[in-house]
Amino acid sequence: MRKLLIALVLLAIVGLSVFFSLPPMLDRRMNSVESPPPYPASPAAEQLHKRLFIADLHDDALLWERDLLKRVDYGHSDLPRMLEGRVGLQVFSTVTKTPRGLNYDRNASDSDNITLLIMAQRWPRATWTSLLERALYQSEKLHQAAAASDGRLVLVTNRRELADFISAWQRDPRRLAGVLATEGLHPLEGHLHNVDRLYGAGFRITGLTHFFDNEVGGSAHGLDKGGLTPFGRRVVARLEQKRMLIDLAHASRALIDDVLAIASRPVLVSHTGVEGTCPGPRNLSDQHLQRIAATGGVIGIGYWDTAVCATSVAAIVKAIRYTADKVGVEHVALGSDFNGTIHAPFDATGLAQLTEGLQQAGFSAEQIAAIMGGNVQRLLLANLPDA
Repeated sequence: MRKLLIALVLLAIVGLSVFFSLPPMLDRRMNSVESPPPYPASPAAEQLHKRLFIADLHDDALLWERDLLKRVDYGHSDLPRMLEGRVGLQVFSTVTKTPRGLNYDRNASDSDNITLLIMAQRWPRATWTSLLERALYQSEKLHQAAAASDGRLVLVTNRRELADFISAWQRDPRRLAGVLATEGLHPLEGHLHNVDRLYGAGFRITGLTHFFDNEVGGSAHGLDKGGLTPFGRRVVARLEQKRMLIDLAHASRALIDDVLAIASRPVLVSHTGVEGTCPGPRNLSDQHLQRIAATGGVIGIGYWDTAVCATSVAAIVKAIRYTADKVGVEHVALGSDFNGTIHAPFDATGLAQLTEGLQQAGFSAEQIAAIMGGNVQRLLLANLPDA
């Protein structure tokens, strides 16, 4: 009996050891690049790139148990690699739930991959059963990273803070502004007052849905793919009242239509593709591109294959060119989806290759500056809360 107990204990220890070692293994495997660094670019591209303020609308690094302030050799980004790539502003999204068997076509909401991941990463017990707590914990992680960064990472929540950051960046670009966003509003857990909880934690951009339909509305990948629910209409009104920007990435076509019909402020799409270069259930139609641009919003072009139909700089640039031709350069931005379990052409240190691709596509230096970050900077300076 004693030998059996010892064997069971040893088996449990081995099992737990494997369980807790899975997250970094998954991180390495699921957040991959086509080729490792370095990522050379032409001298002309490098020269221009060193003058750019780059802003990216979507990074899921907070989901993974990495130290944002330390450079690692896997995944797509961390503060050292972002600074090397000349990123001046990064929107950090918070992932709180994804369905098992995740696919682009049809997902139910009755299962979840994230619970086991966060348990293996030893997140606080409150996050095991609450989507709101998962979002708040990721916010806390970003706050803590900023506090420990010696001013190199600054969490921005209002127009004054962003203006001050840009002024400081112009004197010394070795710093990064972080903006908090949600990957879907299921963390509201059906309660309107949780919008205020998210706002108080620093969230300023809110995706409405992710890979499944929720209490707010339909997902491009959900079962019903419907529009705004009655609760969702109240949520949109509350978001606009608090000057929180609405993100239509992953939204169903009906949800996009419903939001655009009632929105009184600019809306954005943080990470997407466009049907004109890559058909797909969540890629934007020409009509939706035009209607989103008409609000004064921006469209962040993604880097992964189902967004742009290839894993290459050329495919990203093709989608950017198409979008710019349809709605104007001033409405185009970057939406990498780094660390969102994608296979990308490069990590954050390779952005000069994108600058080179835009040069080769005939964009001027001023247009490249707008696409690579100026448009996002303008949108946030005009639409974040005053203070």
